[in-house]
Amino acid sequence: MAEVTDVRVLTGPALEAALDDVARLRIDVFRDWPYLYDGDLPYERSYLQLFRDSPGAVLVGAFAGGRLVGASTGTPLSDHAEDFAAAFAPTGLDTAEIFYCAESVLLPAYRGQGVGHRFFDLREAHARRLGFARSAFCAVQRDADHPLRPADTAPLDPFWRARGYAPLPGVVARFSWKDVDRVEETVKPLQFWIRDL
Repeated sequence: MAEVTDVRVLTGPALEAALDDVARLRIDVFRDWPYLYDGDLPYERSYLQLFRDSPGAVLVGAFAGGRLVGASTGTPLSDHAEDFAAAFAPTGLDTAEIFYCAESVLLPAYRGQGVGHRFFDLREAHARRLGFARSAFCAVQRDADHPLRPADTAPLDPFWRARGYAPLPGVVARFSWKDVDRVEETVKPLQFWIRDL
């Protein structure tokens, strides 16, 4: 097994310098189940500017030697207000009090070493330092009989529950992207999970 040698928060110039590598990681990792995302570098560069520009954002990098092999991001949920406002509207929750743990991507050779926990630990610590009361993320929902579902796939629900997260009933965002087996973009539901910090 390849070894992750360091997991740390990146800020300022280090964050800026890592964004292209994070973009490539997102394209590579999200091609697999369950995202099946057929991404491209120009879109990823544009998307990741949010994490450069938001004063409350965090980028956590996982390194093997000097190479970035995994990354995890987060921002105040209010930075995503347009995307998530409709999903949270019925809850009565104050989105200004919620920190959004966006993506975590890690190359397969480096999994199983506790990096996923470190990603959450460092993002949650960052959110607490900023005074957030809750942390949330969303996970894509796929049909049980989806033709590209691997036979050996296991849901991450037990991992998330062990971290103290639970699904937020009825809070589902909808986003479009092009799957690897499609010509056009299609809308996908993403279930929100939340915990108190």
